Amino acid sequence: MNTYAIGDIQGCHQSFLRLLEACAFNPTYDRLWLVGDLVNRGPHSLATLRYVKSLGDAAVTVLGNHDLYLLMVAEGVEKRRGKDDTLDDILNAPDCDELLHWLRQQPLCHVEGEHCLVHAGLLPQWSVVQAKALSLEVETLLQGNDYRQTLACMWGSEPNRWSDGLQGADRMRVVVNAMTRMRFCSPEGIMEFKTKGEVANAPPGYLPWFAVPDRRSADHVLVTGHWSALGLKMAPNLLALDSGCLWGGHLTAVRLEDRQLFQVPCAPQDSRG
Repeated sequence: MNTYAIGDIQGCHQSFLRLLEACAFNPTYDRLWLVGDLVNRGPHSLATLRYVKSLGDAAVTVLGNHDLYLLMVAEGVEKRRGKDDTLDDILNAPDCDELLHWLRQQPLCHVEGEHCLVHAGLLPQWSVVQAKALSLEVETLLQGNDYRQTLACMWGSEPNRWSDGLQGADRMRVVVNAMTRMRFCSPEGIMEFKTKGEVANAPPGYLPWFAVPDRRSADHVLVTGHWSALGLKMAPNLLALDSGCLWGGHLTAVRLEDRQLFQVPCAPQDSRG
């Protein structure tokens, strides 16, 4: 059995299928780890969502910010962003409710052995054990009867740091922001959400979350996406796999057992570059 971790797909379904072919992926024997952002901006979000769902236990996916945005738009608690959105096929599909119910069941953080799968990252103060427990808190809310209220108060950039005393929506929002939106934070774990570009663009006093000294999750290999400007980054305790397929880059997979790299160029029909 092989496990293939794959970067942000974002509706680039043809590129996704080509990458699976390059990996010789067999859903009977192999598994996929998907870093989230299955949907939006690319042209085939519906096909991507249906295919991943059809894989059942052969695929593990965590939720990314675009996946959460889809859920919020579907519930009418978030305004559409206009021309950047490619969610209509999902929202108008006959199986829309089934697909969104399935999406709400997915975790924010998945841990097996030395690997931790999360869309954006973990705050430096969190161990992987603590992060998994916090993820479960949010997952329980998203899967509960009051999930619409949870989605309604999920967005927002405050509070911008963790405290063990946080409760309610503030507590949930910090967890969601760290795991699905964060790129830069201070050594104290204060998150900064305005800066998106390359590492060199870090605001004064901030670092890429994975570069903070003595971060408590450094004893695991974090498998992430979210940061296309960062590009593919492979380090002893990090596999950052968003290589900008949507923007005309590549879609990337890493086989976790031996770190063999697989990449395909963005399919012409998928690119927005």
